[in-house]
Amino acid sequence: MEESKILHHFEGKTILITGSTGFLAKIFLEKILRLQPNVKKLFLLMRASPKISVHQRLEEEVVGTELFRVLREERGEDFESIISSKVVPISGDVGYENLGIADAQLRQQMWREINVIVNSAATTKFDERYDVAFEINSLGVKHVQDFGTKCRKLEMLLHVSTAYVHGTKVGLMQEKTICMGETLPGAKIPYLDINEEKSVIQEKLRLLQTQKLSEKEITRAMKDFGIERAMLHGWPNTYVFTKAMGEMLLQRFNQNCNVAIIRPTIITSTFKDPFPGWIEGLRTLDSIFVAYGKGNIKFFVGDPNSAIDLVPGDMVVNCMIAVIASHSIPVNEKEGIIVYQIGSSRRNPVKYDELKWFMLRYLNNNPLMDSCGKPIKVAPPVILNTMPSFHNYISFHYLPFVQMLGLANVICCNFFESSYTNAKRRIKQAMRLADLYKPYLFSQAIFDDSNTENLRMRMRGSNIDMELFNFDLKCVVWDDYLLNTHFLGIAKYVLGV
Repeated sequence: MEESKILHHFEGKTILITGSTGFLAKIFLEKILRLQPNVKKLFLLMRASPKISVHQRLEEEVVGTELFRVLREERGEDFESIISSKVVPISGDVGYENLGIADAQLRQQMWREINVIVNSAATTKFDERYDVAFEINSLGVKHVQDFGTKCRKLEMLLHVSTAYVHGTKVGLMQEKTICMGETLPGAKIPYLDINEEKSVIQEKLRLLQTQKLSEKEITRAMKDFGIERAMLHGWPNTYVFTKAMGEMLLQRFNQNCNVAIIRPTIITSTFKDPFPGWIEGLRTLDSIFVAYGKGNIKFFVGDPNSAIDLVPGDMVVNCMIAVIASHSIPVNEKEGIIVYQIGSSRRNPVKYDELKWFMLRYLNNNPLMDSCGKPIKVAPPVILNTMPSFHNYISFHYLPFVQMLGLANVICCNFFESSYTNAKRRIKQAMRLADLYKPYLFSQAIFDDSNTENLRMRMRGSNIDMELFNFDLKCVVWDDYLLNTHFLGIAKYVLGV
């Protein structure tokens, strides 16, 4: 490790991580602490509440998780002292100016010391309330930038976005920044005015509040409003729409440091580090796997020839670390914003049709159990290359389609015992959510990764860096990874079996 240029880069550095209780942020934190004990400090921005402090969240949701088992075992009695001396939980929120950090003295200290900012804060719900998603995914980027302009030693700002900011475009998606005001094909208006979006959100909230609606009714209305505004500008859902606006706002950053955007595709469990298969919660495709394994679905909706663009979480983090080390260069050599897309669709794709058979093979050998502890037998899956119309909602035949999307709980098991009105309402809700997933099940996009590949090639001079920070998706054998790592990880770390 003494020969690792990447590890050497982080020696003595102070890093601010936003979204620090998230999946990628935790993998990033663990890897830096495990491989570079001489990192100076890691500020972790997280929300506190009256019921739980940031120190409690750090212990319970971050370093107390299974992810940190290897580091805890390696460091033994020193583990707690390493955490207390290197890791500083900060109460704050990217939705506010100064990141919501109330302590002026602490802010001054951070502005003096921070060398690198990793902005991974996001809400990833496809149909999040528009005001909430805009505040975190869009304005949050602006607030991180504004904070960064005051950091005197700042060398690098890395922003974690998503490859799906490209929306539903077809073909090769380039590693290019999104221009301010840009809209996508199918947009009803030619220009996206972010200030106007902020105004329409405020006006919508004002109108809803004058109607004296319940908080639940306001939430439902703001979710619908987010989808409406996203589709008006050409994006399929609120998440990718607000993430795209965040990228636009990033381009106004005029601090004399380097800025990079990393755009992962569908993130899955760890490939290798700190051990294979670690995952938290059910991510996009994992909900399909679980619903299928529990017998809730028998049909898969989607294009069987679509590339399901998967990337293990630790490979995304390895790329993030390499990007930081590569671009934290002297200020007189400042580059423009560089975009790195990391996924598998271009160099090592796995087809949707293949994925269903991998699930069947795993579940035949490792069946999930029903409530009585008996193994659930799954039938060979069928893929249909069409989405069911809502007009068919009264047909029970279509329930598996909405259940397939991880929405099994939306529709109660005693469907036929429910009233017609309730059944109609539930299926309408489920079909609405199914429409949110439709672009990903029928995706015809291939994500260019030329910048990412060039970065990997530049690492070839150090065999240690190539090994420690591997993000070469060509080395993933998908049947082996999915059958022996990813599905096992879901069963162990999510389902607890």
